[in-house]
Parts: sequence; structure tokens; C-alpha cells
Amino acid sequence: MNQTVTSKDSTNQNMQTKVNVKKLNLWYGNNQALNNISIELQKNKITALIGPSGCGKSTFLRCLNRMNDLITGVNIEGEVIIDNKNIYDKDIDEVSVRKKIGMVFQQPNPFPKSIYENVAYAALKHGIVKKGKTCDELVEKSLIDSGLWNEVKDKLNQPGTSLSGGQQQRLCIARTIAISPEVILMDEPTSALDPISTEKIEALMLELKKKYTIITVTHNMQQAARVADYTAFFHLGELIEHDETENIFINPKVKKTEDYITGRFG
Repeated sequence: MNQTVTSKDSTNQNMQTKVNVKKLNLWYGNNQALNNISIELQKNKITALIGPSGCGKSTFLRCLNRMNDLITGVNIEGEVIIDNKNIYDKDIDEVSVRKKIGMVFQQPNPFPKSIYENVAYAALKHGIVKKGKTCDELVEKSLIDSGLWNEVKDKLNQPGTSLSGGQQQRLCIARTIAISPEVILMDEPTSALDPISTEKIEALMLELKKKYTIITVTHNMQQAARVADYTAFFHLGELIEHDETENIFINPKVKKTEDYITGRFG
């Protein structure tokens, strides 16, 4: 690990660690993409992962719900502990991990189904609800919580793909929260959206953190400054610094962080 790495002291009485990553290493074949990452991510907070392209932040994010398991030739060492359980233990089912840890991708990816079916699909598949009134109520609540209900309540049978890009992304968020995850991962959720849609997603993130722990990758440092409680700076597969967002942007402890924040590289 980079010898200058600093990480936020988690002894604060008001903080509760939701995700505890210990000595995480990842290789794509012979290429090491993550190098000895250790970080504690706090419950009901937004943590932004920043750094130049190819620094490992999206790879790290996908480790948190075992999405990298789907890639041939990946080798992972270390622990990702959520609620005192390592999600990489051999007795853990990766499907159950992904139910607990939802993910929203860079490009909105609604299913080729109706708006209603997009939200209901996973909840029905996992047996959380059955078709009928309880499913209707879950769809409505999820769309309300994602800030989309008023815009779609009269067209639930229309295709999810008929919505605008920003609406599609909020639909994907509704789909994610419908199965009651505890953690939501977001991989550059606004990079494909216009400024108005981006503002809506950011406001939604601030609302959602009351119920969920959110970890987001962003190339937009202004966005990190606006929404994140904590920020982690990655560079060349290493975690360089992790602290409260205000400290990262105003008073970073590591020169490499300062150089990135001030635009000297990246």
C-alpha cells in the first residue's frame, strides 16, 4: 500500500461502519488492479470515490457486491465485511449479496418491460411480494422514494425505455430500492445525464442516505463536494487518502491528493 495513505478515524461515537474492507487485492490475469485496499465505509453516509480514469475506483466498487466474480480471469484476495460477515466467505451466495447491495450503473439500463414491471420484477422473483395489492403498493412506494411517481403514475404500463434518460436512471434506482437493499452502489450515475437530471439525482441521493448507505464513483469533483460526506481518492490501484469530504477538498493530508484536486494531473 502507498505508505502515505490516510484514512478517516472511525472512533467517532456517532459513526457506524457498514462496510469494512480489509487488505483487498484484485488481479485481472497478471495485472494487479487493486493494491491492498483497506477502508471503512460509514452507515447512512455517502462516500464518493474519485481519481483519474483507470485508477481502480469502479473495480473497487464492483468488489463490494461481487460483480467482478462475473469476469473471467479475476483473482481477489482480502475481505469485504458487511454486518460482521465477509461476503467472500465460501458459504456466501453471491446472489444474496447482490440483493443486499444494489447497484446503479453509468448508463440507465431499464429492462425491456413496462415501468411497473421494471420495479416489480426483482421483488417478485425474490418472493418479497406476490402479484396484487402488495406488489402495487411496493411499486408505488419505490417510485415515490425515487422521486418518479408523479411523472409516471398515469403510464405505468408504458415501456421503461420510453422515459427520458434522467427518468430512466430514477427508474433504475426505484428498481434497486424495491428489494430493500442496505447499500446502494452508484457507478457514475449522472455522467450520461443533462444538468437538470443530474441535479434531481443528486437531491435524490441526499434523501436516500437516510435509509441506505451509498457509495458512488464520480469523475465530477464538484458533485463529490456537493453530495458526499466522505471522499476516497484512488490512484493507480491504491487508496491514497480517505477522509471527510471537506478535509479532502480544503485540507488534504497527502500531496498527491492535493495535486489531483487542484488539477495538476488526472
